Amino acid sequence: MEQDWENLPKHLLDSVAEKLLKPLDYLGFSLVCKTWYSVAKDNESKHARMTAPMPLYYSGRKQYWKFYDVVDKKVLKFQAKVPWKVFVGSSKGWLLFVHRNVREKNLGVTLVNPFLRIKGRKNKENSIICLPPLTPPGWEKWYVNCEEYVCKATISADPISNTNDCIVTVIHLERGNLAFIRLGKDTTWTYVDETVDNALDEDIGCQMIEEVVNVGNTFYAVNYYREVLCYDVTTARTYSDVKMVRRGNSPDCNNSKRYIFEVEENRLLMVERYIGYTEDDIRVTKKFRVFELNVQTGEWTEKNTLGGDALFVGDNTSIRVSAAKICGLQPNCIYFNHDIDYVGTGNDYDFGVYNVEDQSFPETYTKRFKNILHMSSPRPIWVKPILSFPL
Repeated sequence: MEQDWENLPKHLLDSVAEKLLKPLDYLGFSLVCKTWYSVAKDNESKHARMTAPMPLYYSGRKQYWKFYDVVDKKVLKFQAKVPWKVFVGSSKGWLLFVHRNVREKNLGVTLVNPFLRIKGRKNKENSIICLPPLTPPGWEKWYVNCEEYVCKATISADPISNTNDCIVTVIHLERGNLAFIRLGKDTTWTYVDETVDNALDEDIGCQMIEEVVNVGNTFYAVNYYREVLCYDVTTARTYSDVKMVRRGNSPDCNNSKRYIFEVEENRLLMVERYIGYTEDDIRVTKKFRVFELNVQTGEWTEKNTLGGDALFVGDNTSIRVSAAKICGLQPNCIYFNHDIDYVGTGNDYDFGVYNVEDQSFPETYTKRFKNILHMSSPRPIWVKPILSFPL
């Protein structure tokens, strides 16, 4: 007699979900059918705590991408069908890329959800969202090389389940300026290019931004000069309202870049990555330093531990997870991928893991997967699985 797996009693499915200890087993459980997805969605808080980001890399087959499980150190069997693009961001489970609108002759920004486009899934509705064209002053010279025009992009909330709270922010060249658009509210981008009062250099201000993080309605940005700026998108209409949170200073090394995380109320975490280049122009990460910022006092404190957490940095929104809740994830470590920097991209081979406490680079990837990463083009990007989308 054939088993009716889709209509198993909910209490049985709940008991199965409770026994799943590995993040990717939980994701696989949610992909079986609508009923199983519903059970996984009911346990979403548990799923969020136990899910680690994964490298998404090009499979070599047209438009198909694969996932690598850094916990179990294996390539997953399922694949996602997404465009063959250089992704300029990964945030809340979505990927972002820039492309040429040939007909309209401008630059488009598109969101794509790789988990809605896993091979075999029938319903791909809302898996791709096209945004209004990105056309700040000077964009025309980047039309041919549009994939290099945005150096990072993030979203503040899931664009399907939380449309009214979703704000897409991009850092665009030439000077690393900010632009944002509020989904469901704006029809055009807002360009943040004003000089901020009391900046380290009157010509810097909201320029050379390296990352943005939102804490509620407040957005914090860190630039190349270690300045921390903030603005509120619900009230700011002219960007003289952009405020200086922490004055900066020149980095210890010209070949460095910064990432920023929310830690808790009134505290931010900044990670500084120091980069070198080989004779063959291959970029190599030399070390990381970690600083905590008290937003109220404007004081930095260097940290020699992550308190058991693990950080994931690259072209993605910087992600912080509790390693204690994910069996096999290394605590107090920074997992890093190659990404764009202002100094120069070098060859796309700069990936690995850095232990903050003993300042070592532990071997985490298998030799086979390291070879895959070396050959992958476009470069891999971190993605974190989410369940907040319709099946």
